[in-house]
Formats: sequence, structure tokens, C-alpha cells
Amino acid sequence: MKRISLVNAAHNLIAGVVRSGDIAIDATVGNGHDTLFLAEQIAPSGHVYGFDLQQAAIDSTREKFRQSPLSNCLTLFRASHAEMDDKIPANLHGSISVIMFNLGYLPGSDKSVITLTDSTLAALNVTSRILAVNGIITLLAYPGHPGGDLETKQVKNWCEQLDTQQFEVSTIYSTEHQATAPRLFVIRKIH
Repeated sequence: MKRISLVNAAHNLIAGVVRSGDIAIDATVGNGHDTLFLAEQIAPSGHVYGFDLQQAAIDSTREKFRQSPLSNCLTLFRASHAEMDDKIPANLHGSISVIMFNLGYLPGSDKSVITLTDSTLAALNVTSRILAVNGIITLLAYPGHPGGDLETKQVKNWCEQLDTQQFEVSTIYSTEHQATAPRLFVIRKIH
């Protein structure tokens, strides 16, 4: 099987769902690539909320938006994605069209600072409540780094426990089902 770009796969899936005027969340802004992609999709009347614990990630993302009219569509929080419930305005709960996660570590920085299983699971519990019907969650997981294997396993378990009357889950692998291969979990809220 040819290796595929899971980031591109996530973007292609989201582009088919999200529209101008929608509300989106980048749960792990990293260097801001997904955040910018989301802003381009929801502009000019939508909004993107971004979360990251690392100031370097927030700064990198702000820099991507600095000279852009899309900056009006963006709110960044230097906070854990587990805090979405408190940070996203309550009137928007149930109307979020897309929520993206790209787990692991911030590229180009300290690889020992990673997303943690407990906060990721807490964030997923929030996302399942605040996501709109027909909304989508994409979660890119990397089991090949220390800590990533446990986080990926727990995300898979979380997905398997979702109510199949309310959610559809699929998994896309970057390469053929290798244990350490990155994978994209796609969760759609159908009811």
C-alpha cells in the first residue's frame, strides 16, 4: 500500500462538510497549518477556536494569521483541549461543524512535550457533546513515539465505545495496518 498523507485526507474530508459561516475548533494548533486551513473554509463569517498549551504553538499560529483578513475569524487559547467545555461559548455547544486533533508533539520543538492521554480523552468527551449533528471530528494519532502508543490505544477504545446510533467511526492508516503507523480516526455525528 502506498503511504498516504493523513493530514491531506483529513482536510479533504473536512472540506466536504464545513462551509462559510460554520464554527470550527483546532484542538491542537501546533504550527497553525490546520488552523489556517479551517479559517479558509469558514471565512468570512465563521469562526475558528484554537487550543494549545505551548506558547510557541500559539505564537506560530498567530504569525500565520498576522497579515491576513482571516485573523478576524480566529480565537486562540493557550489552554488544554480538555478545557473546550469552559472556553467555547455555551451558545455554540451543539453547533460546532468540525473539530480537528493532531496529537503528539509540536514539530520542531521539544519531543518530550506531548499530548497526554487523560486530557485527550477528556477533550473527546467534550467534543462528542458540542459537535453538531452531521459534524465531523478528525483525530490524527501517532503510536510510533513514546506515549503515543498508549494514547492511540485509548482513543481507539474511546471510539469503540461510542453509541453507534449517534456516531459513525472509521480509521484511515498512512500505511497498511502497521502497529506504529500513524492513523486518522474520523468520527461523524449522525444523530
